[in-house]
Amino acid sequence: MQPSLIREAIADAARAVVLPAGTAKLTTTGYVPDAVTAPHFFVAEYEQVYDRAMARGLDELTFTSRVLVSRADDRSAQRILDDMLAGSGPASLKQAIEAARGAPGEYALGGLAHDLHVMRVQGYRWYEHNGATFVGAELAIKVIGEGSS
Repeated sequence: MQPSLIREAIADAARAVVLPAGTAKLTTTGYVPDAVTAPHFFVAEYEQVYDRAMARGLDELTFTSRVLVSRADDRSAQRILDDMLAGSGPASLKQAIEAARGAPGEYALGGLAHDLHVMRVQGYRWYEHNGATFVGAELAIKVIGEGSS
């Protein structure tokens, strides 16, 4: 698997999120940006475990992604963030990203991986990014795929 391509594919999948009326559209990147336009989702760090199956048959990557929301109004910012962290619904990042799993029997992320799973939310807190403060959280996303590609 090629981590940079997977990062971009995850960011592309997250763009399907539909935020409540009156909220700015979610911007996304497959990398840590210098500056963000909130609300913003990006794929940050990752861990890779090689050789989950013999002969480079399967690798496992766990991506830490972040979603940051402007804190102009603390309560409304946290409501928007909560909508994006929900397990389902039009604003759910989990639902949008896992839609990229493909149909049964198809590879995930347009053929880049065998499967993916949004495992958990963590780090719900205030974040400072390039001098600005946002309310945000991290999502852990596990991706499995062929190690030799």
